[in-house]
Amino acid sequence: MLIREATAEDWPAIWPFFREIVAAGETFTYPLDLGESDGRSWWLLKSPNRTVVAVDDDGTILGTAKMNNNHMGNGAHIASASYMVDPKRSGQGVGRALCAYTLEWARSSGFRAMQFNAVVETNTPAVGLYRALGFEILGTLPEGFNHPKQGFVGLHNMYRPL
Repeated sequence: MLIREATAEDWPAIWPFFREIVAAGETFTYPLDLGESDGRSWWLLKSPNRTVVAVDDDGTILGTAKMNNNHMGNGAHIASASYMVDPKRSGQGVGRALCAYTLEWARSSGFRAMQFNAVVETNTPAVGLYRALGFEILGTLPEGFNHPKQGFVGLHNMYRPL
């Protein structure tokens, strides 16, 4: 698996699984009916922030990550990131590789920590991965997320120093 900078030409391959994940409404706080143009502008970030894709040997996009400063001004030393793995590729280590990549990007870019503001507590694969990579749950906003199957569930704030 290769992780490389995402380009505008990658968007047609990202959009189908991006749309599927967002429309499912189980893991992101994005509007369920998010349109393609808004999705593209929210996901494909401009420098100094970054968006990458994980590709297999054939160049097929397996997943994507965006990484950025979490806050501005005096809080700009804390990074954040978001990940989307094509559901057909889950369980193959794509998410772990993308997360490790974003941590290294943040460290080498001079950030002091990485913070995830809204990890849905029922997204146990993501919570488990982040904890395995050294993140801790700082707190949970009770009923902060309206899960389409499980009702109101918590949103974790997760943190890891770099």
